Amino acid sequence: MRTGTISFQKYVLLFLDFFTECRSCQERDRKSELSIKRIARLLHVIAQRRLLILGIACNAVSFFFLMALVQTEPLSFALPASSASFVLETLLAKFVLHERLGARRTAGALAVLARVVLVGG
Repeated sequence: MRTGTISFQKYVLLFLDFFTECRSCQERDRKSELSIKRIARLLHVIAQRRLLILGIACNAVSFFFLMALVQTEPLSFALPASSASFVLETLLAKFVLHERLGARRTAGALAVLARVVLVGG
């Protein structure tokens, strides 16, 4: 259960880091103090980006499914099986987003897939 909590904290910190970096790049000359007006403006921008909200919701659902999996299955199976999402993301990137996959990413996805098959075997 601790691993899932760490993953969730990692996602939250990455999310906050992304927005702080974007904000700092745009407002380098302004003071860094937070105000209600700036927070409201940031929330307004986030609310306008439906795909961002959908992505956050999907990450939350994924986290809760991972927690359910960890509670019902042994960790030696649950954590490697949850890494199969990397394979799914790679396939979606190739066929939905039409991204070009490099040799390293393809080899990594195949290695993860082999690990999942061996552990789940």
